[in-house]
Amino acid sequence: MAECEIEKVDPETAFLASKRESGNEWETFKENVRPLKRGRNIDLLNHALKSHTDINLKQSLIHHRRKLIEAIDEYKGEDPLLPWLQCIKWVQEAFPPGGDSSGLVVIYEQCVRAFWHSEQYKDDLRYLKVWLEYADNCFDKEVIFAFLVANEIGKTHSDFYISYALHLESKNKFKAANQTFELGISRNAQPIDKLKAAYRKFFARSMTRPKAIDDSMEKVGPVRSFGTVLAKGENRAPLGSLSSNCDVSAKNDRTRAAPLSIYKDSAATGETCPPQLDPSHSWHTLGARAERNKENNAIPAKWKSYKIPQRPGTRTGVATASACIPVFVDEECQDSQSMKAEGCNSSSLKIRQEDEKDLKRETELLRKNPLRNFPQNSLPR
Repeated sequence: MAECEIEKVDPETAFLASKRESGNEWETFKENVRPLKRGRNIDLLNHALKSHTDINLKQSLIHHRRKLIEAIDEYKGEDPLLPWLQCIKWVQEAFPPGGDSSGLVVIYEQCVRAFWHSEQYKDDLRYLKVWLEYADNCFDKEVIFAFLVANEIGKTHSDFYISYALHLESKNKFKAANQTFELGISRNAQPIDKLKAAYRKFFARSMTRPKAIDDSMEKVGPVRSFGTVLAKGENRAPLGSLSSNCDVSAKNDRTRAAPLSIYKDSAATGETCPPQLDPSHSWHTLGARAERNKENNAIPAKWKSYKIPQRPGTRTGVATASACIPVFVDEECQDSQSMKAEGCNSSSLKIRQEDEKDLKRETELLRKNPLRNFPQNSLPR
C-alpha cells in the first residue's frame, strides 16, 4: 500500500519532498528560453539554465561543445551529416537562449556549406531542415531560398515549398507565393497531402484579404446641385465619386478663368532704377592682357618675417635605422593568414579557436550575409 501511495504523488510534491535546492531554474529564466518545435527536456533545460549563475558549469558546456565539434572532424562513417545534427541538437538544448555566444548560427553555416555540393544530401530532409533553421536565424531568408532553388536542394520535399511560400506571403508577394505552391504540387513534392493542405489554407487567407480598388474603373455619377430629386431608376452616386466630380469641375472652372496678370515694376521714381555701371568696367570690354593677369604678377621671395622656435636639445643630422616607425599588424588578421597558409581543411577549427567575442561578431556577419563564405560560382545569378 505504501508503494502505491508513493507512485500517486505528483511531481511537484515529489520535488518538495526530495528537498533539492535546484530544479526551478525554468521559473527564474523562462523569459530567456527560445522555444523549439520538438519541445524541451525539463531536466536538461534546468541543468543548462544553471550556467547563468554557475561559471564552472558554463565553462564545462563550452568544453563539451568543443568536444562535439572535434568529433565531427574525426568521424569516419558513411553518414558525415550525422555528427553535425547531433552537435546542433545538443547546442540547442545546452544554450536555451540561442544567442550569438552559443555559436549555433556559425555551426548552421558550416554544416550547410560542407554538403551543398554533395549529391548524397540534396534530397535529404535532414539537410533541408538545417537550411531552413539557418534561414530562420538570418535577416534575409530570400537569399537562402534563391540559393536552394539554384542548386536544386530539397526540391522533392513539401517543407521547402511551404516555408518559401509562407515567407513570400509575409513579404506581401502573394502572386509569387501562389506560384511556389503550384510548383511544388506540379513536382509532386512529398508529403503531397501536407503541401495541399497548406495551399488550401493560403487560398482561404487570400480570399478573406481585402482587394485593392482601382479608382479609375469606378463609375462616375452625374453632377447635380444640392436638393435635386433623383429619378426612379437613377442610382445614387457614392461619396467618393461626388468628391472626384467636384475636383474635376473645380479644375475646369480654373481653366476657364481669366489668365493671371503679371506684375511689372514701374520706373516712376529714380530709387527703383538699378544703378548705372561704368562702361569701362563692364564685361563688354575685357581689357589688356596685363589687366587680366594682374593676380599672377607676384614674385616669390623668401619668408623672412617669421622664425619658427626651435626645441632645446641636440640635433641629429641623419636619422638612424632604429628611428623608423613600426607598422601595426592586427593579430586576428595575422592568425587567419597563418591558418590559410597552413592549408587546414577542418571546417570546425574556426569554432574551436574563437572565443565568445569572435563568435558574436561572426554570427552578426552571417545574419546580414548568410552566403558570405560560399564560392562565387555557387551563388544564384
